[in-house]
Order: sequence, then C-alpha cells, then structure tokens
Amino acid sequence: MKKFIIQIWGMFDQVYLFCTRLKCLEKISTNYNIFRVRLTRYKGREVVLSDGTSIKKNDLLIKIHLHNVRILEEMKNKDENFKKSLYLYKKVQESLPDLALYIIHHKNNQQIKGVIGITMINKGFRRLGFESVSFSSISYLWYKRIALYPIHYLSNSKHSSKSNKTPYPHYLFMSKDMIYIKYGKTSKVIAS
Repeated sequence: MKKFIIQIWGMFDQVYLFCTRLKCLEKISTNYNIFRVRLTRYKGREVVLSDGTSIKKNDLLIKIHLHNVRILEEMKNKDENFKKSLYLYKKVQESLPDLALYIIHHKNNQQIKGVIGITMINKGFRRLGFESVSFSSISYLWYKRIALYPIHYLSNSKHSSKSNKTPYPHYLFMSKDMIYIKYGKTSKVIAS
C-alpha cells in the first residue's frame, strides 16, 4: 500500500512543485541535493537564535523543503527506522553546502536572515546547525501535524514500535552566518 501511495504522489509531484513555487536546488547546483527552496517572509513570533540573530515578522528567509517523495523512494529498501534516520541525516548534510552557496549568490543575499523549515524529526538537527522552535499557534500546530502525518506514516518501518506515535512538528532555523561558517566553503555552485 505504501509503495502505491508513493507512486501516486510521485506523479503529482511536479504539480505540487509548481503550486508552491519551490525550486529544486539540484537543478541550480547540478549536484545531488534533496532540498527544494523558495524565498519567503517570516510570519511567526520573534525568534532569537543562539548566535544572536533576531528573526522578526516579515524578515526574509529561505524556506527549505525536503524532496520527500524522492527520499521515500530512495529509502524503500531500508527496513529499520535507525537506518532511515542515518541515511536522511547524511543526505541533508551533503545538501547543506549547496544551500549555503545558493544564499551567498542570491540577489537578496543582504536581506536574507537565514533558513526556515518545518519538520517532525526530533533528533540530529542540532548537530547540523539547526535550532528548533515550537509553534506559538495551537491551531497551526495541529494543521501541520495533520498535513505532515502522511510523510510520517510512509517513512516509518512497518516493524517500528514507535510508528504509532506521531511526533509534533516544529520550526527549524539556521542563521545565514551559521550556514556560512559550517557549510559555505565546501561546495562549488553558482546560484541566482
């Protein structure tokens, strides 16, 4: 059943990409990359990151999305959640240098404060340089929990004892400075 759902999702993926105005970073960098990105204005409460970066309402950020249908397809032969988690961690880590250089070369570079994403993953992101911030709106939390549930369901191994527990989504932030420090010198890409 999961395989069938992923196949259907893959067929509608280009429509989703068009409707959300996301760009595949892989097509810009020509390197393997699991991020899809777009410029966005932040609409949440003020957040101060550990390096002192303050992100306020209407600040410019690069919104990151994982290419979920592709990741699910690539992980289909991994039978344990631990192996899937390690695989995803490695692919995100490999994709971050091109994200850094995409921001460096972006025409709005001076105004961009950092990156934002939404995830239900609750481990490993800190080692990559991300910081977690909970949603301030309960209704938005539940909206995102429902919207992200299919990804959670499809990504869990059928033998997992934790597969019945749906984690809560949260924001992930990384400041522009942190991206530059950790990943800005490790890739060759020209973005626009």
